[in-house]
Amino acid sequence: MNKVIILLFCIAFISCKEKKVVQEVQTAFVKKGTFTEELTEVGNVKAVNSTNINAPNISYRYGGLKITRMATDGKEVQKGDTVMIFDPSEIKKAIINAQQQLEIANAEFEKLKATQQSEIEDLESDLEISRISQEISRINFDQAIYESEVTKKEINLKLETANIALARAKEQIENKKKIQQEEIHQKALNIKQLTATLDDATRSVNSLFVISPNSGIAILKDNWMTNQKWQVGDQPYSGTSLIELPDMAAMMAEVKINEVDIAKISQGLNVLIKPDAFSDSTFKGKVTSVANLAQNKDSKSKIKIFPVQIVIDGKSKSLLPGLTVSCKIIIREIPAVLYIPIDAIFKDQANDFVYVKTNSGFKRKTVKIGSVNSDFAIVTDGLNENEELALTDPYLNKEETKAESKTK
Repeated sequence: MNKVIILLFCIAFISCKEKKVVQEVQTAFVKKGTFTEELTEVGNVKAVNSTNINAPNISYRYGGLKITRMATDGKEVQKGDTVMIFDPSEIKKAIINAQQQLEIANAEFEKLKATQQSEIEDLESDLEISRISQEISRINFDQAIYESEVTKKEINLKLETANIALARAKEQIENKKKIQQEEIHQKALNIKQLTATLDDATRSVNSLFVISPNSGIAILKDNWMTNQKWQVGDQPYSGTSLIELPDMAAMMAEVKINEVDIAKISQGLNVLIKPDAFSDSTFKGKVTSVANLAQNKDSKSKIKIFPVQIVIDGKSKSLLPGLTVSCKIIIREIPAVLYIPIDAIFKDQANDFVYVKTNSGFKRKTVKIGSVNSDFAIVTDGLNENEELALTDPYLNKEETKAESKTK
């Protein structure tokens, strides 16, 4: 009789222990309905439209650019505010030098004109003398009708000589004027070039004081040489984009999709966007752009990614450029399928399996899995609707206990 009582007590104890194990295992049911296939990626918020503020384009003659003042990153600026100033010392030297050269060139130009005027006046005097000599020779020739033939020939030779001298004097004046015109042209061209150099230097020094074309928040861009944002003391190339002025009226998120998943992404897909800094806020959006060309994930990686842009619906003061967001892209919705939590799926070397709850405990069952999202997976074979599954291995504690007893 005592043996029967002890046996019944042991059975009751074991049953209570089994029930205790069952109660400690969390479970979930196989559900049937619409399954959402999705892809979640981390991205950054950007403005759909923005204005880039670049380093001024100046000539290499003025040396390199050096930032001496820059707007604070994330600070609001107004249209017309000075957002950048560059060191003007080299250009100011060029302005002084150009001014001095221009003054010298103008003085030489005036001196040249005076010298040329004097030369023309001297040649015109010689021309007048030649004209008078020619006129006297012509008169003498007209009055030599009664002279001897020898005298007539002598007078005629003097007239021809005077004619030649007059023609040569005229030719000298014409040639001198052509030469002088070329000299004037060269001097004027030099003055024009010096004036252009001075004007360019003046415009360049003015361009070193960069003003904001619009109102907005100044976002400093990264200096690729230092991997930090541009700052005072940096020396950018002419035309380098240094500040972005985003239009806060329309924002977007940009994510980078792995080459394995890019085929799933297309324009028009709905997206749920959750900022990391505001986990209680969720925004809606749509995929608007999928890059056609792949990029390396980084300089040290061979993994290829495709940038994808997502326009965010509505406006919010919390959506600031550079904010990190989690983007859940809704790829498609599959109706009337069985799906289970991914925590209910276990794997061995050959199969996926689950633990189905039965009246006596849990039974291992092999299943076939279809599409998977961040929370659930489609079951294509092996389960029925409303079956109850373990979300953790119900035998894990038993196996650990056995392992501990063996070591002891």
